[in-house]
Amino acid sequence: MKVYDYYLFDADGTLFDTTELICECFQYVAEKHANKQIDRQVIIQAIGSPLRPQIIEHLGADLDIETILDDYLQYQLKAMEHSLTLFPKVQETLKTLKEGNKKLAIVTSRKRYSLDVFLKTTGIHDYFDALVTPEDTELHKPNPEPALKAIELLGASKPATVFIGDAKWDVCSGNSAGVDTVFVNWSHTTAGELPEAPTWTIDTMSQLTAPLTDR
Repeated sequence: MKVYDYYLFDADGTLFDTTELICECFQYVAEKHANKQIDRQVIIQAIGSPLRPQIIEHLGADLDIETILDDYLQYQLKAMEHSLTLFPKVQETLKTLKEGNKKLAIVTSRKRYSLDVFLKTTGIHDYFDALVTPEDTELHKPNPEPALKAIELLGASKPATVFIGDAKWDVCSGNSAGVDTVFVNWSHTTAGELPEAPTWTIDTMSQLTAPLTDR
């Protein structure tokens, strides 16, 4: 790893350990609104992409999608009380980066309202200088637009920026935006399954700050 000035983070699966929470919520709305179950691996493989097209694809466009999305959100906000956690060393890493005068952003497919709740609940909201959610761009990951939006909001230069994520959506978005990328090895996907190679892979979040602390 090298030292960057700007760090873009995916949220779910990268900062938040929310895989089981997402699976639980998706199964809840699938059973309630479509009387069906969705294979767990299907849900996991789509984590990182916007929820609306997932709902439409797996439950059907003829349903009341707005009602399902609202039901999903309300269920998730209740369920998170017993299942929302950060991955190891996330808070310590963010703190070290900020103390090193780095600028941080989140680039996520999670809607702004629930992202704010998750960030405040886990105590990491104030580490971030910018948040990019689906409300902020017309196109979404793996398109480069969300990463480019974060770069714009931070006033960043591409050579000094890195995008950290756990899925192909993040690596492809960052690569196509022209910035370095980091794939986290605590993903449910392996680096070998990615359609494009990341610049770096890491096994723990603290590897991001090793170049700073080793100086």
